[in-house]
Amino acid sequence: MLGYLLGRAGVDVWVLEKHADFLRDFRGDTIHPSTLEVMHELGLLDAFLTRPHTEYRQISGEIDGEAFTLADFSRLPVRCPFVAFVPQWDFLNFMVDAGRAFPTFHMLMESEAVDLIADSGRIAGALVRQGRDVHPVRADLVIGADGRASVVRARANLEVETLGAPMDVLWFRLERRPGDGQQPLGRINGGRFLVMIDRGDYWQCAFLIAKGSLDALQAKGLDALRDEIARAAPLLRDRLAALARWDDVKLLTVKVDRLKRWYRPGLLCIGDAAHAMSPIGGIGINLAIQDAVAAANILVPRFTGGGVTVDDLASVEHRRRWPTRATQRVQVIIQDRAIAPLLAGRMPAGPPAIFRVVRALPILRRVAARFIGLGVRPEHVRV
Repeated sequence: MLGYLLGRAGVDVWVLEKHADFLRDFRGDTIHPSTLEVMHELGLLDAFLTRPHTEYRQISGEIDGEAFTLADFSRLPVRCPFVAFVPQWDFLNFMVDAGRAFPTFHMLMESEAVDLIADSGRIAGALVRQGRDVHPVRADLVIGADGRASVVRARANLEVETLGAPMDVLWFRLERRPGDGQQPLGRINGGRFLVMIDRGDYWQCAFLIAKGSLDALQAKGLDALRDEIARAAPLLRDRLAALARWDDVKLLTVKVDRLKRWYRPGLLCIGDAAHAMSPIGGIGINLAIQDAVAAANILVPRFTGGGVTVDDLASVEHRRRWPTRATQRVQVIIQDRAIAPLLAGRMPAGPPAIFRVVRALPILRRVAARFIGLGVRPEHVRV
């Protein structure tokens, strides 16, 4: 997104993607109203919504057989009062195709930064690997947007503050049948937590496990995992044979952390490279896009007016630091007070009191929708 915004403004930008394509199932897929609003401001929304997607105007769930609605987006003051579930490879391909309309936007696949170039106390570029070759690329500014295992932030020796997470997530696909109908997005049954994302002809599923427990689960065998999933969603019991090998299950190691400082002279980190988010609320991708918009708003005038300074980089962090910390604070509270007890078997049966309150007071569903759908400080395209 930042590459698109810079290229749109006439800034010469090179975006590196280490893989040959974007086809991976373990990426965030929830495009929230805040991001859809940005797409509208860029004139991309109508074309984007022609791509296959599923719209959720409410986020519903089930706890031990009781249904509830957590968030109602239908009254948000936006053009798209819904969450669009879009495979992230489709979203990324769409943005790359849109970026290629600008002569200053360049996309390099199968290319990755493996180290940084330092010159007189500032970052002056990166060493880029393409195939077996590694060559230097000089740049006025390096943007670290390479995720929660960021090579850029590690090579820049930026200090990381770890907040921790009690869970990891197993991702897998299961057949979706015509009679399945609309299912709750999240299910908690018998202390098991399963998320089911409608992909049309299959369910993209996320099953929560206790942090670091995969080895113990594998030692029990796939039958044990299939039984755990079936307890969470009995609907799926007769199609779990599709999980025939552990290769059919992908592990997402959940991290919640943030940099104490997001920048050095010549370098800025954004998105997960600056702040890895919990999967709670599907907020991570949308917070990263807000970072990108804020960075473009601040940096584009500097690129076109004399050059980016350290103070400009500090301004980006200052703009986005509080929304990041506030969002992570809410996520950590939910992790500590709901997810951790659930996975440890300490959660009483039935919906916790907070869910009963949300069900009784519709205004709280709108508050949750605003927090999830728009975020603490939504950004708007200014350049």
